[in-house]
Amino acid sequence: MFQPDPINKTQPGLDLLRLPLLGNFLKQRHARTLLQIPLFVISVAMILHGLFGPQLAPRNLATTLTWVHFRGALILVLLLAGNFFCLACPFMLVRNFARKFFRPTRNWPRYLRNKWLSIGLFVGMLFVYEWLDLWASPWLTAWLIVAYFAGALVIDSVFKHATFCKFVCPIGQFNFAASTVSPLEVAVRDQDVCTGCTTKDCIRGVREPAAPLVVIQRGCELALFQPRKVGNIDCTFCLDCVQACPHDNVGILSRVPATELANDTMRSGLGFLSRRKDLAALTIVFAFGALLNAFAMVSPVYALEQWLARRLGVTTEAPVLAIVFGLFLVVEPLVLIGIATWVTRVLGRSKSSLAVIAVRYSYSLVPIGFGIWLAHYSFHFLTGLFTFIPVTQAAVAELGAAILGQPQWTLVGLPTNLVQVFEVGFILLGLFGSLLVSYLLAATDQLAQPARAPLWSFAPWAALALLIAGAALWVMSQPMEMRGLVLGSG
Repeated sequence: MFQPDPINKTQPGLDLLRLPLLGNFLKQRHARTLLQIPLFVISVAMILHGLFGPQLAPRNLATTLTWVHFRGALILVLLLAGNFFCLACPFMLVRNFARKFFRPTRNWPRYLRNKWLSIGLFVGMLFVYEWLDLWASPWLTAWLIVAYFAGALVIDSVFKHATFCKFVCPIGQFNFAASTVSPLEVAVRDQDVCTGCTTKDCIRGVREPAAPLVVIQRGCELALFQPRKVGNIDCTFCLDCVQACPHDNVGILSRVPATELANDTMRSGLGFLSRRKDLAALTIVFAFGALLNAFAMVSPVYALEQWLARRLGVTTEAPVLAIVFGLFLVVEPLVLIGIATWVTRVLGRSKSSLAVIAVRYSYSLVPIGFGIWLAHYSFHFLTGLFTFIPVTQAAVAELGAAILGQPQWTLVGLPTNLVQVFEVGFILLGLFGSLLVSYLLAATDQLAQPARAPLWSFAPWAALALLIAGAALWVMSQPMEMRGLVLGSG
């Protein structure tokens, strides 16, 4: 299987923790807390404005910051750097504070130590977003943020380790999948140093010598042992391993994006990707959910829903929307991936079962899925780039002191025609990534017939990626709802 060069035991290239200013800051013990506090303050402001402020979505901090700016900033940071939102996650600030008073004693149930629950919650969030028009409801958006804080607080106050992050949080699972195409990862600098390490503090934590039960600095709560860690899946960039390592041997290192998806070596905390049906399902939902989420914002989806409503004889949206979700997230993936899997087995003369092929090659869909999410979220983010300014001005003015001046409602963002160029580029970038990963998978498929060229196994997955990219380009060419961006005057 595809592996990094075993001769090179040290990691060359950029290391963020070696940079003079940024590196020195990130290595500080309380750097994460300093990053979390501003986001916590903003989150509280969003909750209060969502509950008590104006209920017109484009004029409320809850909806504007959540559905326009947060999602756009999140996906762009994932593209350029990695999972830095989880590093600065405000939900963990509250959780860590609570753990000063409530020490969790229970382990997460074994049958839930997988991604199935979080996949269900991820799909549920996508469904509720469309069903209840969360983008148009500051009140519901505020309660969603409250629910996130409450969920992280309750679960991690009862269960040990980073249970909420690893097994529950839908945003976290989105970030884990997306960060596989990021150019940076938390990794060891020199494997030889880890080989000679006897304390394994990066996973065990640093303990008080006189009192072994007293933890001075925790190790990785997500069960990722650094010397055997591969890639970004399940890594929240919390940097606890950096703080715990007594040899200063952990950095934030550059790497070739997406190639970890073709690496099927044993991974600490994860096992083999080819055996993880739950992770494969997450990547499938990630990819096809991107297409569904974008399709839900163009006019053809309304024609489809109206047709379904007439055929079913219903007047409520929920059952119709459930059918649309079933078509996009169940039927469509089963048919398309099923065909690609069968063709791969026949053309490549593989000895693997259909299930093994489907799981292994499904990871090639992550880059194109990421490209679609990037195109969609960047559309809202860039066309509404400056909308937070007048909304913030108005929110401060509502307190009785217009110290930021009168709201400048004419501030919006970049022209739509310019943003559409970026959209096309992002989708094509994702397509290139999927083609690269699928070829690496085909080239390293040890159970394929040796006499068959990798192109025979590569072709069906390349065709599937092209099909998804074509559908995405068609969707993005349709007029898209300017959710949360149409500001009235005065």
